[in-house]
Amino acid sequence: MGQTVRRFLEMIRFSHTVFALPFALAGATLAWRVAGFRWLELVGILLCMVFARSAAMAFNRLADRRIDAANPRTAGRHLPAGLLSVPAVTTFFVICSAAFVASTCLFLPNDWPLKLSVPVLVFICCYSLTKRFTALAHFWLGASLLLAPLAAWIAIRGLDGLATPGLLGLAVLFWVAGFDILYACQDAEFDRQSKLRSVPAAVGVAGALRIAAVCHAVMVVALAALFFVADPPLGAAYLAGVLAVAGLLVYEHRLVRPDDLSRVNAAFFTVNGVISVGLFVLILVDQIVLRGWRPALGG
Repeated sequence: MGQTVRRFLEMIRFSHTVFALPFALAGATLAWRVAGFRWLELVGILLCMVFARSAAMAFNRLADRRIDAANPRTAGRHLPAGLLSVPAVTTFFVICSAAFVASTCLFLPNDWPLKLSVPVLVFICCYSLTKRFTALAHFWLGASLLLAPLAAWIAIRGLDGLATPGLLGLAVLFWVAGFDILYACQDAEFDRQSKLRSVPAAVGVAGALRIAAVCHAVMVVALAALFFVADPPLGAAYLAGVLAVAGLLVYEHRLVRPDDLSRVNAAFFTVNGVISVGLFVLILVDQIVLRGWRPALGG
């Protein structure tokens, strides 16, 4: 049983939840700053994030199992390697999908999360099919993670004041699209041969790196714009976070060159994990330490 659980966690890359979850919690923190903190909402956000991402990753592995088997870089994944079966992963997908929808009931009487749960699940799962018809698949993935801060905000405050989570989500969209383009550079030749669509396959690795850099520049602009429109207001710790993000993104792009992709994983996993967790922590510090927010933890 322990080995099976470990294989499922490896298949969905559970540790990669660190990319989206901190942005969901950042959106929730700003929403709670106005609406008031509730433990049940925190539990709901954590459950929804874990189950939605697990369902989407399981669907991705099912949809791409033949592509993964043909690609030397991914042939060792659990389905192509026979470590997990298609019926088992399908069952896992169904359970996680149902658990995600059920978890949205924790936000009642706010019924927006429940009403939007199925459309959101369909949208994030459909990312896995986009590389078959558009090189903009990276931006679909970004839009899927954009939903993290936006959905957390709606779960807490409904449709009130969406400019704040919208700008945060826009930053997430271009951040994810940029680092996914970097990651996809490893498969540029395979994608071309297999008639799969991606930015590196369409414009080459050098062109893809430039597009990724533009995406990350847009992310920094969106984060800076959030400082001026956020409700509740953001302060000095947040601005320090934006500067730190800009510096880390510059470092990330210095790790990857058209003729040397050996450090893509360091750029993808380490730097982006620091960006997501670090920015959330600084938003929390900004609101609690510098702006004197005292969440009622008994709520």
